[in-house]
Amino acid sequence: MIKDFSKKNIARVIGEYRGAYKVKGEGGDYLARVTGSKMFKSSSREDFPAVGDFVETTNPIEGDATIIKILPRKTIIKRKYNNKNEVQIIATNIDVAFIVESVNKDFNLNRFERYFAIAKTGGVKPVIVLNKIDLISKEELERKSFEIKERFKDIDFIKVSTISEEGLKELKEYIEKGKTYCFLGSSGVGKSSLINKLLDKELIKTKSVSSRNDKGKHTTTNRQMYFLKDGGIVIDNPGMREVGMAETNEGIDNFFDLITNLAKDCKYADCTHVHEPNCRVLLALKNGEIKEEQYSNYINLKKEAEFFEMTKQEKREKDYQFGKFIKKAKKDLENL
Repeated sequence: MIKDFSKKNIARVIGEYRGAYKVKGEGGDYLARVTGSKMFKSSSREDFPAVGDFVETTNPIEGDATIIKILPRKTIIKRKYNNKNEVQIIATNIDVAFIVESVNKDFNLNRFERYFAIAKTGGVKPVIVLNKIDLISKEELERKSFEIKERFKDIDFIKVSTISEEGLKELKEYIEKGKTYCFLGSSGVGKSSLINKLLDKELIKTKSVSSRNDKGKHTTTNRQMYFLKDGGIVIDNPGMREVGMAETNEGIDNFFDLITNLAKDCKYADCTHVHEPNCRVLLALKNGEIKEEQYSNYINLKKEAEFFEMTKQEKREKDYQFGKFIKKAKKDLENL
């Protein structure tokens, strides 16, 4: 059946599957696909729809429609996710990113900072959610809570347990009607279980963490948006074993604002804060103004983001040179 392209709808992408997207429009939920011409013209994964996007679609016929265009994104969360330095969009038009870690072996302050940098770059507010607090003693929980509050003074912090249900009320009250929240974290930290609790039903399948190595299992395989009774919107994401830095230099600078402000007083404008004389950052490190762990993580994240940008520039140059080669080859053929 020929689709009617004269009628257009504004819808939101609520699910992402292989070759299709589930969208929610004025008339309800339906499947939508990207046109072949859109695929051909796209230069990267960022040109395709993602969960959270508002899109313009044709009028759905028999529950199927075509995505005409992606409307401008208010915010975006993305990361580098493989050795080819490709960018993966995690979600768009997000208000708050719940960065979830559990109190077991997953607990890592440096990993929090990675997620914060990614969120800040995309204009998204990060919030710490420390999950599975029923697994440790009150004394151990107090120690971990102190470490988090001491290092991340300006980040909201919620402690929860889906078993004892401690902190769930606070998490529910944090979510406002009409706003969109995504859950980010490694496999097995309990993101899907938390969303099930917010939904008051076991809608998302979950698996227990492996007792052999304390590592989580990938249960969520597709990004999916869910709508809470009180009007909040949440997105479940597959667990991430690797949180690679993409175009996050600005986000790193914004999050590590103490180091960024100190760097303004360095002797050299292009100071790397590693070995230069009269480096204000190194002096602050020596004087104890900044902690060794925080400084090391800052340097590592900056190097990673700069390497990504450098290799991206190299790719652009190769593409440009290849384009010139094709153009010349066509001219040579015409002159034969």
